[in-house]
Amino acid sequence: MRFGITSKLFATILVTNVAIAVAFGAAMQYSVNRGFRDYVEEREMRRLQQLAAAFTIAYAQHRNWDFVRESEDEWRRLRGSDRPTRVRRGGDPPASLSAPNRLPARPDDPVDPRRSDGERQRGAPLPLTLLDAQRKIVRGSALRPSGPALSVPVMIDGVAVGFVAVPELPYGGDDDLFLQQQLRMSWIIGGVAILLAAGVSVLLARGFLAPIRRLARATHRLAAGDYAQRISVGRRDELGQLVDDFNAMAATLEQAETARRSFLADVSHELRTPLAILRGELEALQDGVRSLTPEALKSLQAEVGALAALVDDLHELADADVGRAQYERRDVDIAGLLRATLYAFRERFAARALDVDTSGVPAERVVVVGDARRLTQLFNNLFENTLRYTDEGGRIEVGLQTPNDDVELDVRDSAPGVAEHLLPRLFERLFRVEASRNRALGGRGLGLALCRSIVEMHGGDIRASASALGGLRIVVRLPRAGCVA
Repeated sequence: MRFGITSKLFATILVTNVAIAVAFGAAMQYSVNRGFRDYVEEREMRRLQQLAAAFTIAYAQHRNWDFVRESEDEWRRLRGSDRPTRVRRGGDPPASLSAPNRLPARPDDPVDPRRSDGERQRGAPLPLTLLDAQRKIVRGSALRPSGPALSVPVMIDGVAVGFVAVPELPYGGDDDLFLQQQLRMSWIIGGVAILLAAGVSVLLARGFLAPIRRLARATHRLAAGDYAQRISVGRRDELGQLVDDFNAMAATLEQAETARRSFLADVSHELRTPLAILRGELEALQDGVRSLTPEALKSLQAEVGALAALVDDLHELADADVGRAQYERRDVDIAGLLRATLYAFRERFAARALDVDTSGVPAERVVVVGDARRLTQLFNNLFENTLRYTDEGGRIEVGLQTPNDDVELDVRDSAPGVAEHLLPRLFERLFRVEASRNRALGGRGLGLALCRSIVEMHGGDIRASASALGGLRIVVRLPRAGCVA
């Protein structure tokens, strides 16, 4: 038989509360019993001290205990000395409260201290025993073999001439009834606490597990491919944080699925275009529409080259995604690499009449830890992007700074620019800005995506913003050598 988490949680909370209630009831019972015993002992000790004072006065007059052994009246009188009487305004106690009238006919008869209130007559004396100096019984109830429960010495000139004692503590009567009522009430309170714990356990188990059930159902639907699942619980505790994390995960998966579908559609489109051109060229050659000339072969080779470059870029991005990209880690003079790359592009920049300002590139060495080949690829892609999409006769500014522990490459170009809402998407794969920055100029939409992959593999970041020159500004930040964690 399988038990759900609701039953397990309910049973756990209930058992815990029952254990606490039982432990509390036992502790309460022990405390009441102990406290009641201490109360009875203290009360009896005060009574014995009063009796001891009366017996001391009597002994001082007679100098022995024979007067108690021989006189029943003396024994009765002394036994009653612990009972205070209310004195009338005239000073004499009422006759109805005199000691003889308050004592039973047989004072030496042992009284069972465990008798109920109905068995013990009100006003009857409690058990009392008088012992001599050798602890032999002079008068009163017999003692247990273990001795009296409490005793107080009768002192004359600093010497104990006797003892007044009680054979056992006088539990019973109203005291015993009070004790039983307190114990019974403690167990009633414990039972009520258990019932309340059961009710609270049910409410807590249901309230605690309700969002978990919704989370489980949403997880099952999410695993089945429904990435639009979201949960709203309105909690600020750990469960609320878990639900927020689930919603963030679902949103990420939804975005990833959308990106995957878009990527597949874009890749198929990118592959279809050069393949369609190749097929058309080959069919034209096969049908004799075109002759197999060097120009025709050059056109075919250009399309094959474009197709191979696209596949290579996709392969590099895939390797970077799965962590298989090979990167060397060594000290690289990034300023020297940047100057070399700019020199390689000088003729192409000049062909488009672009004014390139490199005054912001320092002549001294700026060292980072990285892969020289990958960093050169990064610069090539950045300048290729700028070269293709900057209007002829425009301006390009390149700078390299070293703020704090970073190296910052800053590339700015002139018009045309990119709409602000499209800037975050520039580094997406196969994304192209419409209008002037489009596929007609030969881009594959993977250059900036590769740039981001290279920068991230070097522990840096790359971002795009509007340029003060009217075009695009790209900033690459890399950690300097000696500052890499």
